[in-house]
Amino acid sequence: MKYRLKHIIEYGFIRAMAGLVKVLPYRVALLVGWKWAWLGFHVLRFRRTETDRRIREVFGDRFTPRERRRIAWLSLRNVMFTAVDIMRTPFMTQKQLDKISDYEAAIELLMANHKAGRGGVFALPHMGAWELPGRAMTLRGIPFFSVAGKQRNPLFDYYLNTTREKSGMPILMRGASTLKDIIRRLKAGQMLAILPDVRMRTEAVKVRFLGKEANIGGGMAMFARHANVPIFPVIVTRVGWAQHVAHVYPPVWSDPALDKEADIQQMSQKVMDIVSEAILAQPEQWFWYNKRWVLEPVEEAPTTSATS
Repeated sequence: MKYRLKHIIEYGFIRAMAGLVKVLPYRVALLVGWKWAWLGFHVLRFRRTETDRRIREVFGDRFTPRERRRIAWLSLRNVMFTAVDIMRTPFMTQKQLDKISDYEAAIELLMANHKAGRGGVFALPHMGAWELPGRAMTLRGIPFFSVAGKQRNPLFDYYLNTTREKSGMPILMRGASTLKDIIRRLKAGQMLAILPDVRMRTEAVKVRFLGKEANIGGGMAMFARHANVPIFPVIVTRVGWAQHVAHVYPPVWSDPALDKEADIQQMSQKVMDIVSEAILAQPEQWFWYNKRWVLEPVEEAPTTSATS
């Protein structure tokens, strides 16, 4: 495979930064991430206008321009912190994670589910350090896996997936045979980690989210229904720079009395209600910079005019 020069440069930079933050003390590594965020926000003004528009779309006049800038800044800073966490996660021990995180209630609930021989869907949005809980759970003996699409940069795609797998979380690539593999793993007692707050370009599941209508993927609920396992909504928050809390909500179950479409919709809505409430309460914890803005309308399929 031939790689573009841009891909090689990006990959080289990421590997160099990964090597650096891996050997630094945690707070010093976070300081490196803070500097990346400061440069992107204050100098490069990375998506500043679009992010401000999104915050206003959700909150209206609730926040002043200064307050919106603070939300946008902390959101970008937290994303850079999460990038540092991803680079360090495969090398973090249980002792190190216990020192910086409060996941005990989440671990207790999932461990009980695991000991009952059930798998489950671990639905956590882009909040806090969303990559850390998977490592914490696998170190406690709860098997996790995830599903990923390909990144535009194939070298970064390789790095990201191998890094996650080193954390103890196998990554399945989306494909024709992926559904059967997911269901098999769930029925075998494994946990699927999934990000529910992602917009689908074509019509999928319509839910109320952040006071608007959003079009999200139905996989989260479909997997739970087919494998007869619960969905565990999870909200991860970052406290200060280096402390992390994960709150697992009561499980969301399939309702066999409903038809497939209605069941998927009701499960999806329950999860997204929890996510929406968390974002409205702590907007700075959420990733407002996602290229696929979740509240954008569904793209209309191209139409062809009839010819006589």
